[in-house]
Amino acid sequence: MAVARVTEVVASSKKGWVEAATEGFKRAAKTLHNITGFEIIKHTAHVENNEIVEFRVTMRIIFILDK
Repeated sequence: MAVARVTEVVASSKKGWVEAATEGFKRAAKTLHNITGFEIIKHTAHVENNEIVEFRVTMRIIFILDK
């Protein structure tokens, strides 16, 4: 029997939401093992002077705990 855990990660990028999600996943994969998927639960952006300067995603990463 496997036991999974979910952790929430916030990641950002100056290029877009896809890049933010990709970078968040890559960083999480350095620490978490047995990742089975993730869910983007929120997209946000930081704005300065009427320009988007940073894209942000909040994501839930699902992974199986080591035995």
